[in-house]
Amino acid sequence: MDKLVSLCKRRGFIFPSSEIYGGLGSCYDYGPLGVELKRNIKNFWWVEMTQKRDDVEGIDASILMSPSVWEASGHVTGFTDPMVDCRKCKARFRADALDEARCPEKPSRSPIENKCDLTEPRQFNLMFKTFMGPVEDSSAIIYLRPETAQGIYVNFHNVLQPSRQKVPFGIAQIGKAFRNEITPGNFIFRTREFEQMEMQFFIHPSEEEKWFEYWKEKRFQYYLDLGIREEKLRIHEHAENELAHYAKRAIDIEYEYPFGWKELEGVHDRTDYDLSHHQEHSGRDLRYFDQERNEKYLPYIIETSAGCDRSLLTVLVDAYREEEVKGETRVLLSLSPKVAPIKVAVLPLVRKDGMPEIAKAIYKTLSKHFKCFYDEAGAVGRRYRRQDEAGTPFGVTVDGQTKEDETVTLRDRDTMDQTRVKISDLVKVLTEKVGV
Repeated sequence: MDKLVSLCKRRGFIFPSSEIYGGLGSCYDYGPLGVELKRNIKNFWWVEMTQKRDDVEGIDASILMSPSVWEASGHVTGFTDPMVDCRKCKARFRADALDEARCPEKPSRSPIENKCDLTEPRQFNLMFKTFMGPVEDSSAIIYLRPETAQGIYVNFHNVLQPSRQKVPFGIAQIGKAFRNEITPGNFIFRTREFEQMEMQFFIHPSEEEKWFEYWKEKRFQYYLDLGIREEKLRIHEHAENELAHYAKRAIDIEYEYPFGWKELEGVHDRTDYDLSHHQEHSGRDLRYFDQERNEKYLPYIIETSAGCDRSLLTVLVDAYREEEVKGETRVLLSLSPKVAPIKVAVLPLVRKDGMPEIAKAIYKTLSKHFKCFYDEAGAVGRRYRRQDEAGTPFGVTVDGQTKEDETVTLRDRDTMDQTRVKISDLVKVLTEKVGV
């Protein structure tokens, strides 16, 4: 993880937020490469969930919502973690995760191993609270949303009617969420500000098992399509004592990070818990009339919930490689071309003999189709290494032969194989290789 964090800062993926002022705990900024990678992951998810399907619609709900939403959902009273304080080091820890925590006095030890003087556990609400309007009193309290799902539930009928969908159908959303985590950490694995990619699939209550199994398999396959190694993935079925209060059944798709097997995405059978609570608190009839069944009912919901930042971290961890090449260590990110921030690097072999002019013309053409990078500074070997670290899957090099036959060298990042390609064929060849 230390090597990956260093690479992310060095190559412009991720920086600590407000770093010149000492940073802000577990908040991060995405640099030029990071924002491209994040955008590509979100777009990959969105295309898979909405563009390639006729039964899922998109939505973008407001971050600020009526506090009644969070009262109905149970977040105001129940969205808590048990917290303890250390009387010696003054640090705070989650009482149910002390084994994973680290004491600031002895970072190699947990609070238990370091025999911290801990207080009795007390419940800590994870929602960020603020005020709306000029007066800061109890009537003006609102919350930064801790999840995007509730914005989907309260808009169920708003989406259903204009989209002319019929149950079963889903509503997808990508958006920011905020949680005042007691012990965030492991880089961007758990942060206080993050982006979620969630889809809520509304079904007839009798079909919950069928659709749960469907989405479990579909979401596992998604990560394989994203380029994640299958041997690093597994499915964990929640035992009864692990289930959230709203879930009848749940599984986690887990990934083996450097710090152990952890949740990458959750699939949950939420039954009619959410719609029934919002119906009760709002007084609005949220039932669906099924013409084919001639029945009116509250749909059950199968939820797929993924974190964009966690997905991005997983992609980076899975792609990180170190190889020995001619006695030197080559560091590369073996990112899938589908999500790599830069698809093609265009490099003149040397800065003379008309090569830069040809390379710039190629760059201009390719940039209409792909995110490209032009680099003419330094030895070409060093430029290759910089692009390998950035995860750029393909390099186009203009050399002496280019002027003779209008071909360039096309280099593959992973294999380092080089082939000659006609300049006129580059767009077609690269489109096939990038796969988007």
